[in-house]
Amino acid sequence: MNTSTRVSSIPGRRWRGLSVLLALSSSTVALAVPGSAIAQQSNGAAATSPPPIRWGACPKGEPPHPAPNPNVQCATIKVPLDWSKPGGTKIGLFVARHRATDPARRIGVLMSNPGGPGAPGADDALFADDPYSGYSAAMRQRFDMVGFDPRGIGRSQGARCDETIVEKIPTRPRNAAEFERLRTLNAKLADSCLKRTGPLAAHMDGESVARDMDAIRAALGERKISFIGHSYGTFLGERYARLFPNNLRALALDSAMDPARPNAERYLTDGSATVNSALKRLAAWCEKDVTCALKGKDLTAVTATLFARADAGTLRDPGPKGPTRTKVSADQLADFLTSAVGETAPDTAAEQLAALHTGKGEVRWSSPGVSLESRLVLCRDYDFRIRDHAHYSAIRKRVAKAAPHVRYNAQALDLVLGCQGWTMPPKPPPARAKGNLPPVLVVNATHDIATPLPGARRMAGAFPKATLFTMDVVGHWLYRKGGTEEAIRVINSHLTRPKG
Repeated sequence: MNTSTRVSSIPGRRWRGLSVLLALSSSTVALAVPGSAIAQQSNGAAATSPPPIRWGACPKGEPPHPAPNPNVQCATIKVPLDWSKPGGTKIGLFVARHRATDPARRIGVLMSNPGGPGAPGADDALFADDPYSGYSAAMRQRFDMVGFDPRGIGRSQGARCDETIVEKIPTRPRNAAEFERLRTLNAKLADSCLKRTGPLAAHMDGESVARDMDAIRAALGERKISFIGHSYGTFLGERYARLFPNNLRALALDSAMDPARPNAERYLTDGSATVNSALKRLAAWCEKDVTCALKGKDLTAVTATLFARADAGTLRDPGPKGPTRTKVSADQLADFLTSAVGETAPDTAAEQLAALHTGKGEVRWSSPGVSLESRLVLCRDYDFRIRDHAHYSAIRKRVAKAAPHVRYNAQALDLVLGCQGWTMPPKPPPARAKGNLPPVLVVNATHDIATPLPGARRMAGAFPKATLFTMDVVGHWLYRKGGTEEAIRVINSHLTRPKG
């Protein structure tokens, strides 16, 4: 959406940096045996039961990356490439399991997904004991932690596209000609994915992944699973609940996507308004904290001046002794603000704003763009299509009014533009299956630029019994160490003892 363990440049990605460097294990699935759990179709009818998983050793990490926990097991299972044709071509899914360390008190399986979209998820189990973004010892005692690389991602037959096309695509189209060039090149990129990956490129949507999750559940021999989804993983959790409500024991959704599939304008507006509010929060901090590099100045007035200078072509990239000759555009400034106020510590953000204001110092510029995996997933799950450049310009103007201090959310705009002209059209949402859902917990930061609070509220409203827990912080992905431990405690409590 891909990559540090702090905040990603796309919704939800916190990689541990190891996934793409690992080779697939040689583990295979065993033949089916009586007594395995039955996989379910969305209408509740029994589907072909997958064979139980034959676990084996996990691939070793390549230096300098750490080796997986020795208690983790890995395997590859086979699922239909196209779930509408269950007897057709099969693809492999890479799965990892960290067994419960206290079998006598084991609750069951906790499956997870780290979002992205398009992020390898097996690392959640491979590094379940990670001190920063792993699970507590108490959770590892009670659950088998199960993670998987979604179809077409990482070790699950990773998709391939012609990446040389990406660098030719206009990142911020300024006129009708550039907008049409963006659409044409996006279409060419999508076609290259189909050519190099094959039919799998058109089947990486959330519904297909949710069906894969149920196939994993059945192969594990479990009647029910608990699930925790982070960022885009919350969309998968909602899809799984929609398709297989009776197969869920507990559901926790951390930093929630909007399940209502907002159009481009609402998606941009929600995200941009959140960046705007985060900037105002930074300004309030600067008024009170003596360490602020712009202490005594109104940060919103400073940004207004910076935009005016950028529009006039007089804003320059700062240097160690003063302004350089490199011009800074208004789009570069908007991209910087998204990154600075949403992902950076307030003192660092203020220092960089001060550097832009005075011309002396250093700014860490962000590069616009969206990963190929994100396009392959998101452009099928959401309908961000915009008619033409005139429609695009009108949306941008209305979004800027909703977020006057920052103009737009660069992450959200990257994703919206990445789907223009995509030749694999959005897939309709699946019908909701009948069944009894367990209580659902949704957690979200009040100032989350990747998954804004309005979408989390709509996520909570999508379930008959749901609790929305918020923390008044700026950031994304609350289930991590460092200031959001309260959310960890709330989630852990819900997963071990779900309450309505």
